Amino acid sequence: MFLSDVIPALLVLADGTTYRGWSFGATGTAIGEVVFNTGMTGYQEVLTDPSYCGQIVIFTYPELGNTGVNSEDEESQRPQVKGAIARNICTRPSNWRSIQSLPDYLQQHQVPGIYGIDTRALTRKIREVGAMNGGISTVILDEAELLNLVASAPNMTGLNLVDQVTTPLVYEWSDATLPAWEFHEESAVNSEEAFTVVALDFGVKRNILRRLAAHGCRVIVVPAHTSAEDILKYNPDGIFLSNGPGDPSAVTEGIETTKALLSSEKPMFGICMGHQILGHALGAETFKLKFGHRGLNQPAGLQQRIEITSQNHSFAISPDSLPDESVEISHLNLNDLTVAGVRHKSLPVFSVQYHPEASPGPHDADYLFSQFVQTMRTARRLVVGC
Repeated sequence: MFLSDVIPALLVLADGTTYRGWSFGATGTAIGEVVFNTGMTGYQEVLTDPSYCGQIVIFTYPELGNTGVNSEDEESQRPQVKGAIARNICTRPSNWRSIQSLPDYLQQHQVPGIYGIDTRALTRKIREVGAMNGGISTVILDEAELLNLVASAPNMTGLNLVDQVTTPLVYEWSDATLPAWEFHEESAVNSEEAFTVVALDFGVKRNILRRLAAHGCRVIVVPAHTSAEDILKYNPDGIFLSNGPGDPSAVTEGIETTKALLSSEKPMFGICMGHQILGHALGAETFKLKFGHRGLNQPAGLQQRIEITSQNHSFAISPDSLPDESVEISHLNLNDLTVAGVRHKSLPVFSVQYHPEASPGPHDADYLFSQFVQTMRTARRLVVGC
C-alpha cells in the first residue's frame, strides 16, 4: 500500500548500487551496515533489538506493518536500527494489540525507512557480495553525494557499539505482565527457590530478562563496564552475558571482565554477543560472516539433536581457535556449520549463538534457561554440602 503524500527516498550501497523508492517513517538521512532479516513476523522485535544498533535492516517479507505497533513487543525503549527497508508498507494495521502504525512509530523515533524497491534483488545482492554500509536519505537525492557519506562511515569490523546500548545504571528487572509470557508450566516461578543472576548488559533484550525471571531468577542488570569485583559483590548464583551489537573482539573490557569471572567458577550463560565474548575469554577468536544469520528458522544442533532457532548475528567463533582441552562445541548452525554453542568441560559455563528467548513459533531452545537454573541449583548444593 502506497502512502499518501509520498516523499521520494534514495538508497545507496557502498559499492555504488542505488535504489530509488519512497519514504516511510522519518525524513532525513541514515548511514549504517545494510543487512537482511528473513522472518515473516516480529518486525517490532527486530526494530527494537539493541543487537541491530548501527544497522539498516532489509525485511524480506513483502509487506511490513500489517499488525501495527504495540507496547508489549518492544525489546528496548525505542527502535535501535539506523533505518528500515521494505517492499510494501501497510498504513492501516489490523491487530487487537495495535496502538500505532509502523510509519508513525518510526517517524516518532526519527528512524528513516524506504519502501517500493525490489527487496528480493537487494537481498540477493547482499548474499552475493556481503553485508556492506549503505545510506537512506530523503534530503540527499544525488547518488554521488550520498555515496560519499556512506564511504566515510566506519565498517562494522572493529566497531564497539556496546556503549551506545548498555544501561547507564544498575537496576533489578521487574515485569508485572510476566504471566502473559508463559508457555511452559514447568518454567513458572518457584517462590521457594530464587536464584540471583547478574546480567552483564551488552545490549540485552527484554524477553531474555523475562525468560530468566519466568524460570525463577532474581535478575540484576549491570552496565557493560562493570568490573568482576563489583559483580561478585552481589554474591550471584549465576552470571548472564547478554546479546549486543558490533564486533565482539572490540569489547575488550567485557572480555577481560568475563576472564576474571571464570576464575570464580560461578555458573555462566551467554547468548549471541555474550557467547562470542565468552569465546574470547576462553581463548578463542571470532570472525565476520559474509552476510550473517538473521531469521526465525535456523537449524542448530549436534549428534542428531536439532533445534529450530531464532538468530541475529554478524560474527561467529572460529572453531579452530577453541582450546580443545577445556572447551567443546555443543551446537553447530546446520546451514553452514558455524559454531552455534559451546560449553566448558569442567566449569558450569555454556553459551549459544542463537536466541532461545525468541519464540517465533517453535520453543525448541527454551530448555537452555532451565539448564542454566539447574547449573545454579547444583552449584548451590555443592556450596552448602547437600
